[in-house]
Formats: sequence, C-alpha cells, structure tokens
Amino acid sequence: MSLKYKRVLLKLSGESLMGDQGFGIDAKMVISYAKQIKTLQAKGVEIAIVIGGGNIYRGLNATESGMERVQGDYMGMLATCINGMALQSACESQGIYTRLVSAIDMKQIAEPYIRRRATRHLEKGRVVIFCAGTGSPYFTTDSAAALRANEIDADVILKGTRVDGIYTADPEKDPNAKKYDCIPFHKVISLGLGVMDMTAFTMCQENDLPIVVFDINDPQNLVRIIEGESVGTLVCNEEHHRDYMAKTSGV
Repeated sequence: MSLKYKRVLLKLSGESLMGDQGFGIDAKMVISYAKQIKTLQAKGVEIAIVIGGGNIYRGLNATESGMERVQGDYMGMLATCINGMALQSACESQGIYTRLVSAIDMKQIAEPYIRRRATRHLEKGRVVIFCAGTGSPYFTTDSAAALRANEIDADVILKGTRVDGIYTADPEKDPNAKKYDCIPFHKVISLGLGVMDMTAFTMCQENDLPIVVFDINDPQNLVRIIEGESVGTLVCNEEHHRDYMAKTSGV
C-alpha cells in the first residue's frame, strides 16, 4: 500500500506519558507509544519526535511562584530531555534504532542538533527524538515541533492529544462542541483554537506544512493516518482545504 506521508514529525505532550497518574512517567504508556512507532517504522515511514515536559515540570507554576521566566523555561527543557530518554529506552526495548538529539549541549546524554546529521539518521531508518525544545526560552515545544519539522522537510506534523481532533470548544467541558474534520490555518488562527500555540501554527502556514491533530491513545490511528485515512482533524492551507471538502462532499 502506498503511504500518504513518508516522513513525519510526531508531537507528543509530556502529559501523554502520565497515563492515569498525576505526574511523572507511566511505563505502560511509554511502551505503548514505542510499539506504535515500531509499527509505523515497519511500513517504511521516517519518524522524528518532539516531546514536551509538562508531566514533570510546568512553566506556569514557576511563574506563579515568582521564578524568573527564563529560568523556568530552561527547567522545562531539561524535563523534555528526561522524557526523551524514557522514550528512547522504550523504543530500544522494541528493537528500534534511535538517536536522542538535544538543542542544548549535553554530550554525555544526547547528540547536539545538527540538521544534516538528523536528516541522515532519518534516511538510515533511525527514529530521531528531539529534546530540549528549540534551546531558547520563550518558545514552546509546539514551536520546536514546527521548527524541526520544517528543517527536516517532514511531510506532516502529527499532533497526538487526548481528544480525537479540533473542536469548536473544549469537548471535555462543552458537550455541544462540534469537531472539524478539516480546517484551514487562517480559521484556526482567527478563532484562537488552542490546540497548538499560534507561533507554531503560523510557521506551518507560512511553509505549507499540514498538521493532523488526533487521539494518540487509539493504537491504530498512526497507521491509519499515514495510509491516507481521514483521522482526527487536518489543518492545512486554503487550497488543500477546498480539495478536501470537494472530495468528501462528492463534488
């Protein structure tokens, strides 16, 4: 079967690693994601991953306690490195060759980020896990995902969440919220739909890089997406949005 996407960047939140816990890393969740990644890799997909750190450290908490924003952001970057190491270990337990790549120099733990080297790892079939965000404060891991995806020429960003797409309102709070199957970038931005931060959305819009927002906890979703099924919500440019709507409406 032909694949819709050959090279993907998977964005995982730190919270996705918690499972039912209030914080930290649930080993069962990490292994579950590693198994999904292995299935994707077996189909010939080149996989890069950006992971958040919210299960270990929340920058907002630091701000409320009076901590300097820059200091808090660097602490958050280190939290993403802990999560990256956990995911790397889980992937390697499944027989997946990986490279942990950090935007902050920590050579005993991870490779430094060099775009050409990271791309070469992908070409050789290794899973590349990007950690430490962009390496600079004031940028979220969503922005890091958009930046890295564009740098490595990914075909799509796959944004794994706890819900099955983008809604008109938070579906966990509003039972009348309606799901978008496909939505153009400008509408996400104008409505302020907060699935990813606006810096990330704008960067993807400018570089015509689609985003698929989907439920990461359904183990079949990743494969369904790369095989071309309509899963979650596709965020794309206006032209692709028109094509999608025409195709699904039968016009």
